[in-house]
Amino acid sequence: MSEQDNHAKYATPPVNRNHIKQHFSQAAPTYDEAAILQKTVAERVDERLALTTLNPNVVVDIGAGTGLLTQKVIQRYPQAKVFAIDLSLEMLKQAKIRLKTNKFNWLPQSVWQADGATMLNADAYSLPLRDRSVDLLVSNLMLQWCDDLDSVFAEFRRVLRPEGLIMFTTFGPDTLKELKKAWAMADGVDAHVNQFVDMHDIGDALIRNGFGQPVMDVEHFTLTYDKPMGVLKDLKAIGATNASLNRNKGLMGKRRFHRMLEAYETMRLEGKIPATYEVVHGHAWSAQELIKGPSRDRAGLVEISLDEFSKQTKQLT
Repeated sequence: MSEQDNHAKYATPPVNRNHIKQHFSQAAPTYDEAAILQKTVAERVDERLALTTLNPNVVVDIGAGTGLLTQKVIQRYPQAKVFAIDLSLEMLKQAKIRLKTNKFNWLPQSVWQADGATMLNADAYSLPLRDRSVDLLVSNLMLQWCDDLDSVFAEFRRVLRPEGLIMFTTFGPDTLKELKKAWAMADGVDAHVNQFVDMHDIGDALIRNGFGQPVMDVEHFTLTYDKPMGVLKDLKAIGATNASLNRNKGLMGKRRFHRMLEAYETMRLEGKIPATYEVVHGHAWSAQELIKGPSRDRAGLVEISLDEFSKQTKQLT
């Protein structure tokens, strides 16, 4: 299978970057109130950072949003220069408020910036950072909005120093499976909900783009609601609408919408409406993978057939 075929295997439907920017900008004032899961996952990322021995000088939070993870990074690495990058300027304005409000009064004045971090309004596909200038790159629930992981990971690899670390979370394909099923029951398709990439395909994309020792795992969360509309309202409040360029842009129709709500009602568990989220955790080092991947460094690698290996082994015994 060619590298192009590998890419096609995981490719998500193309997304509208302007749509994403617009909806997250509109959601910025209401985001924190509804972002229960995002807060929890940011805490999980911080817990995992605590297990590393990294002492970074430059840290970048990509898709920083309102600064949920940025705040934790500043607290964990008070000596580091921190950059918060987001596609939405309105989100960064909320992050600025968060970091100023906190003030980090327990830190010496000399080690924190006026805003806690340098805010950069930019796209993950084109980072305004020098080559090999970043020690640690973190990203919390942003990658699911990128339809070309190879391009994004190549850009991440460009800005990371040798032996730098990338640690991220994103949504997996089981995310909002109840809502997808409800739509499928209502009109035969689940294309009303964003499609997300499998954990293994994300790991392969990391290796293809020069990252080594990728570690991937999955965590499932289930939020519960009194009514199906509660799920939709929360998604709108955090700007998580269907950003696919292939989505049907026509009017949905009240009848189909109500059929979907009725279908979702049949999925109650213990009297509550469930909304499942599959959260993929990943981290990798900015060092070439020696074993796997079409672009692996083959220096010092000796290939030997199984028969030849067997013969040499017998000669040693």
